[in-house]
Amino acid sequence: MKFDVQGRAAYAYTGGKPWGEAKSCVVFIHGALNDHSVWTLLARWYAHHGYRVLAVDQPGHGRSDGPTLASVEALADWVLALLDAAGVASAHLVGHSMGSLIALEAASRAPDRVAGLVMVGTAYPMKVSDALLGTARDDPARAIAMVNAFSHSSLASKPSYPGPGAWLRGGSSALMHRIQERAEGNLFEHDFRVCDAYANGLEAAARVACPAHLVVGTRDAMTPPRATKELAGALRATVSRIISGHALMQEAPDAVLNAMRQAIPA
Repeated sequence: MKFDVQGRAAYAYTGGKPWGEAKSCVVFIHGALNDHSVWTLLARWYAHHGYRVLAVDQPGHGRSDGPTLASVEALADWVLALLDAAGVASAHLVGHSMGSLIALEAASRAPDRVAGLVMVGTAYPMKVSDALLGTARDDPARAIAMVNAFSHSSLASKPSYPGPGAWLRGGSSALMHRIQERAEGNLFEHDFRVCDAYANGLEAAARVACPAHLVVGTRDAMTPPRATKELAGALRATVSRIISGHALMQEAPDAVLNAMRQAIPA
């Protein structure tokens, strides 16, 4: 489904259900060089259990028009503008990695509009090494391989979602290459610099009024659990720890869904 947001087309997947009149809404916000498809299982579950769902493609990603936006703050404003365009007064915000920072900032900017905040695979600050930033700038294909190695806790995870025979690293790599190839400019470097530059996390957390829930992977090498301690305290958040790497929704889909059901019950 597409909406007009700030004068440009913005795509959101509705979980396989028509955009309806359910009272509650869940907005899913993807991470760097991803799109709405990383949320398919969770989006469909909530859409089929009484919620309206918007799993978004950020500007310049997937099916949403560009240009890309230069900061977490600008992306948070875009999410709130999307709610306006969709006629949503209040929503639960769920973000993964970079998307978790966007959700946090949006919840801080409009505390009366956010019913719940779920941050998956998160950290603050979300600093990116100079080596990875340099590789993302000079050799995006190599950087994609590096990130996929860091994001999955094993070379070949036990089959689960989307089905037996799936190769999680291969699927993740293919998605990133597709998003990069269709984008204007070096989207990989752009997204990682957006994460690296965000410096408002603790101030934002102090303004969040809704319940907060962090879902972290115990084997996450990209956003290690130890990097969430200060943020969790500032948010007074419930923390769910799952045996997984950074690609939690793919490596441990059932565990993530169970954590989500505690945070946002059906």
